Amino acid sequence: MDIRALARHLDLSIGTVSRALNGKKDVNPATRERVVAAAAVHGYTPNQSGRSLRRGRTGSVGFMLTLEHDSAAHGDPFFMALFEGIQAGLAEADIDLIVLLAREGEDQLDFLRRNVSRGIADGWLLSATQRNDPRIPFLLDKDIPFATLGRSASGGDQPWIDLDFEGLVENGLTRFLTGGHRRIGLVAPPATVNNSYVVIAKYGETLRAAGLAVDEQLIRQGAGDEIAGEQAIAALMSLDDPPSAVLVMGETAPVGVYAGLRQLGLVPGADIAVIGARANPSTSALQPRLTCFSLDLRELGIGLARALLPKLVRKEAGGEDDGAPPVVQTLWPLTLMPGDSEHPAGIASGKAMRAGGAVLSDR
Repeated sequence: MDIRALARHLDLSIGTVSRALNGKKDVNPATRERVVAAAAVHGYTPNQSGRSLRRGRTGSVGFMLTLEHDSAAHGDPFFMALFEGIQAGLAEADIDLIVLLAREGEDQLDFLRRNVSRGIADGWLLSATQRNDPRIPFLLDKDIPFATLGRSASGGDQPWIDLDFEGLVENGLTRFLTGGHRRIGLVAPPATVNNSYVVIAKYGETLRAAGLAVDEQLIRQGAGDEIAGEQAIAALMSLDDPPSAVLVMGETAPVGVYAGLRQLGLVPGADIAVIGARANPSTSALQPRLTCFSLDLRELGIGLARALLPKLVRKEAGGEDDGAPPVVQTLWPLTLMPGDSEHPAGIASGKAMRAGGAVLSDR
């Protein structure tokens, strides 16, 4: 049954039926109840395309997903759990989530610009934020509601939620320092990703606060995958003075770090201490059990959706800021999951020192 047939059945005008179904206040409450009840009984569903044209909105939010640095590239269910939370949060305002996957190597701004021009969403959620991210000023200039999962130097007054990488780094390094470690390596994200700057800055700040100098040789940046982790640990252990502990920030990089250490005849957690970033399926099977951090992805998704909703409401209301809540720009906490990968001695073992020299001599 379409709206015309429903209106004829109720002996009401199409306008009255439409306003009743959309909850307009100028419709008598009894009439609204009658219309809603009849729509349910007769299976009326609105024509979404026509409704979108009339209202100038789609009732959906687009999530731009990339495979370059996101967990999706590693088969991690990170985004499935996140999407469940986002959809739950958007459902509070009867808004749907649309996920758009950018091809690997595709220019992110071109991808976003193309989909914005199609008018397929009322607002956007961006992930994999870059240090300088042209998508952000693009959406700001067009006054399109959006929120970002992650910060950026290109950011403005858009809502964002980022993981508390500062807290993670400080927590991890403090555990190493308390155990007596003084040579601590860092496997950081790629230089283009904003959280790489955040992580490296906090790494330096924490070491200096402990009275230690920052040795740039102990910092390795890479893609965050297994290959990058293996390459990073090989380079670190080839130093004349290799680290006795390493903080690994990549999603699957700890798997490569473990493999690289074993190729050198070293045992993680016994010959060198290792702490990883976020717990995920690829790291859960590591032995010894990896010390890392966890978070509730569904709650993160709900938080991201709720951060965006006020911007969507403001846009639909014509841009009025009166009574609008403050823009959400916050760090999302992570919870430590202690494992068995932290070396208790706090000094590089003789075996690790010998391995470092052997690697160096083979170069």
